[in-house]
Amino acid sequence: MERRTALKLLGLGAAGSLGMTLSDLKKFTDDLPSDELQPALFLGHGSPMNALANNPFTQSLNALGTSLKKPKAVLIVSAHWLTRGTFVSTAVKPETIYDFGGFPPALSQVVYPAPGAPEQAKLVKQTVVGTVVGEDPNMGLDHGAWSVIKHVWADASVPVFQMSIDWYKSPQWHYELAQELKALRKKGIMIITSGNITHNLGNVVWSDENAAPVDWASEFDSLVKKNLDSRNDPSIIAYENFGNSARIAVPSNDHYLPLLYTLGATDKNENLKYIYEGFQYGTISMRCVQIG
Repeated sequence: MERRTALKLLGLGAAGSLGMTLSDLKKFTDDLPSDELQPALFLGHGSPMNALANNPFTQSLNALGTSLKKPKAVLIVSAHWLTRGTFVSTAVKPETIYDFGGFPPALSQVVYPAPGAPEQAKLVKQTVVGTVVGEDPNMGLDHGAWSVIKHVWADASVPVFQMSIDWYKSPQWHYELAQELKALRKKGIMIITSGNITHNLGNVVWSDENAAPVDWASEFDSLVKKNLDSRNDPSIIAYENFGNSARIAVPSNDHYLPLLYTLGATDKNENLKYIYEGFQYGTISMRCVQIG
C-alpha cells in the first residue's frame, strides 16, 4: 500500500468528528487508488455452438476463469449490439438473448443468469466525456457475450453489463472512446470485448470445424498478431491498409471493432498474452488476447 493511501485511511477514524457524511465518505474512498488493475480481454466467439462445445477453445476459457481474480463487474463490448449512438445496459437481471437462427434447439435452452451491474453501467456514463452515453434498461446479454463468459464463469457469479458499438463511427473514434474506459479498470471493472479478427461468413467451411485456415484468413490474422506483439495500435486501427486479405477477412468491421476497445482501454507497456490461437471452420480466427 502506498504511504499516502495509508495516511488517508488512518484519517478516516476522525471523519465522524469532522462531520463527514456517508455520501462524502463513499466519494472519498472511491477516489482512493485501487489495489489491483483489472485486465482487459478480447475473446473470439465464432459460432454460437461454442456455447455448448467442449473443444480446445472453450477449454482455454475454462482455464482463464481459474486464473482471473473475480472483478466487481464485467463490461462487455460485443459485436452483436450495434446501435446509432452509444448505450450501456442498466438491466438488473439481464436476459439471455438468442440472436441467431438455424441452430439446434438445445442452444436456445441455455440460460446464463448473471446479475446485471446498473451502478457500474452508470459509472461509464460519468466517466466518458467524449460522447453522450445513453441507458438501456432492457438490454440483456447477446450471444457474443454469454456464449463466451459462460465458459469463464460457469456459475454466473460475476455481474455483467454491455456497452453498445456505434455502427456509424470510425475505427479511430472507437479506439479513442475506449481510452476513456481505461479508468474503469481501476474501479474493479474488467473489460471484455467479443468478436473475431477474421469474420467472413460467406467463405466459412461449415462442413468442418477443424478445417485448415485458408490463406487470406491466416495472412490477415498473422498481420494483426505481428502488430499486437509490437503494440502498433495505429496500424491495427488502419487495418484496411493490410491489403487484399483485409478486404476479405473484414468485409464489415462489426466483429473487428471490439479488438480496438481492448487496445484503447490499455497502455502499451502492459503485458500482452494470447489466451488462445487457432481457427474454426477454416476462416474464423478464434484468437483471444489478455492485456494486463
